[in-house]
Amino acid sequence: MNRRRRLVGVVVSDKMQKTVVVMVTRTMRHPLYQKVIHKRKKFKAHDELGARVGDLVRIVESRPLSKTKRWVVEAILKRAEAAEREELLEELAEVGVEQEWAEIEAELEETTSAAPSSPEGEDTTEASKAEA
Repeated sequence: MNRRRRLVGVVVSDKMQKTVVVMVTRTMRHPLYQKVIHKRKKFKAHDELGARVGDLVRIVESRPLSKTKRWVVEAILKRAEAAEREELLEELAEVGVEQEWAEIEAELEETTSAAPSSPEGEDTTEASKAEA
């Protein structure tokens, strides 16, 4: 095993080609007040494995690959389900991290349009036209 640092975090953005933004959360105690503090830091990491938003990944330190990219995705520890991905995107929108609400809604519409909308397989477009 080499001496490179390894961190575990959640992918918060995959908009770039072969690059993901990974948010790593650390929990520590304040030295004076002893309150538990959650610190977050975002790292840009090179991704050849195809990680998507919401995936839990392990990143490893590497040589500088670009101006801001010094980490590589080593492994995808857990793939995010569609529901988890939607929750994460909503949470990120509330916090104001990386994406605006309109972009998130567009992404959610794309993912839901891929899945069948009605269980019977009926065409809902004509039903919605009749209602209007």
